[in-house]
Amino acid sequence: MKTMPFYPSIFNDVIGPVMRGPSSSHCAASLRIGRMARELMDGRIEDVLIQYDAAGSIARTHESQGSDMGLFAGFLGWEASDKRLAESRRALVDLGIKVRIEITDLKASHPNTYRLVLKNADERHEMTALSTGGGMIEVIAIDGTAVSIQGDFFETLIFLDSAGQETVDFLSRRMEADGILLHQEGRCELVQIKAQQFMPGETASELRSRFPVRSIKTLPPLLPVLSRKNLYVPFITCAEMVRFNEGRDLSLWELALLYESHRGDLRKDEVYLKMKGLVGIMEKSILKGIRGTEYEDRILGHQSGKFLDKMNKDGLLDAGILNRMILSVTAMMEAKSAMEMIVAAPTAGSCGALPGACIGAASAMGLTSDDMTRAMLAAGMIGVFISAHATFAAEVGGCEAECGAGSAMAAAGLVNLAKGTTQQAVDAASMALQNILGMICDPVANRVEVPCLGKNILAASNALACANMALAGFDAVIPLDEAVDAMDRVGKSLPPELRCTALGGLSITPTAKEIERKLQGRMSKSECRNHHQQISRERVSNNL
Repeated sequence: MKTMPFYPSIFNDVIGPVMRGPSSSHCAASLRIGRMARELMDGRIEDVLIQYDAAGSIARTHESQGSDMGLFAGFLGWEASDKRLAESRRALVDLGIKVRIEITDLKASHPNTYRLVLKNADERHEMTALSTGGGMIEVIAIDGTAVSIQGDFFETLIFLDSAGQETVDFLSRRMEADGILLHQEGRCELVQIKAQQFMPGETASELRSRFPVRSIKTLPPLLPVLSRKNLYVPFITCAEMVRFNEGRDLSLWELALLYESHRGDLRKDEVYLKMKGLVGIMEKSILKGIRGTEYEDRILGHQSGKFLDKMNKDGLLDAGILNRMILSVTAMMEAKSAMEMIVAAPTAGSCGALPGACIGAASAMGLTSDDMTRAMLAAGMIGVFISAHATFAAEVGGCEAECGAGSAMAAAGLVNLAKGTTQQAVDAASMALQNILGMICDPVANRVEVPCLGKNILAASNALACANMALAGFDAVIPLDEAVDAMDRVGKSLPPELRCTALGGLSITPTAKEIERKLQGRMSKSECRNHHQQISRERVSNNL
């Protein structure tokens, strides 16, 4: 099977997943990786070695940003929105599952690399996986064999002593599949089936009787929208979309409906209702944040309520609609930091900018949830172009990949709220992205709070300014596609110290280090109370 082209889904790659935790790249992605590992072991994990690359981002952030927490929850089979997520470490220990964490030299090419060695009484498997941004993952190796598993197919893995090609030929005659791949470079022959459902039981039985099958593993899809062979989308760049829209004069949200219906093989009304449901979750998250949240392991307390009080008493400078947006952004970020349920949009670290801007603005304008839904669809279309041609991972492209992307998406959504044209929405997105190139990712105390809150507010404010500029007819000069390409190049040019490794910027200021020491002391006491010390950690790299 030829490599399938990458066509992002709005609901897979851009807006979602629904989750808890400070970081989608860490919490949601690692949970999905853990779920994959659990399926590979048929739900029977007894012993795990987790290895993080010493030169990557996770080595310094795996505890504070939730990589460990997400992995443990995935091993247990939990969902990313599970209320128990923060207790996953304790639950794993209570089940007697042995876990060891090593920081070592994996010589990994990606900063978010996970290597797992999984055991039970009957078998042992190795898995290497990547967190690629916004909660998306890719399993790239199993037992030394290179694979590509992203959670968008029903995946069947057939481990064989020999006869791999004969097995492929047999399966090709017996079942419908999107792809049947033969891998022969590992310790055994591996046949990988990508399909819309698992192979029938009778086919599996016949397979075992005819071929030297060691084991058959089934990995169910993890993403809300599946992929398929011969997948078609009407456009994958902004320029293509503009040409497609000539003579049609569709609004950006309508083009998003059209795109996602093709991408996911969904009816347009299904796409619309799915987005409306996500908007409902976002609204609840904002309200929860305003009412007040508590969580021990965070830097900032409840601030959005104070902002609302001052706003209601005319105690703030008159910023009009922007103040309502700041309130919503802050509330969303506080809900995220308190392990409340949120929607990564496009990531958890930037979950405040887009929803806060569009929902806050719509609220101030007296608009409806349908208006918010259409704005979020318009934003999602901009996110597709960014996902297809750049990245949402701060570990790869700095915070311009998260808050920068969120700002561009929000700008388009705000133009949609104002009934602007598709070209105005695209221009607003381009200007917003141009303004935010080079934004670094330098979390204080390894938490996704400071300066993340300020950067989300900056992103929303930038979006508002650019939306109004576009509505007034300002010239964006640089087309959106070129701005996205520039974003990708600039982000990859940033030194690793400024890409979510906590090794540069504000992360290494004296105050940041003091906050980190205090939080580590607080959590160490909490771990002792909860008897979590049974999970061991080792640093086996000479670099640390």
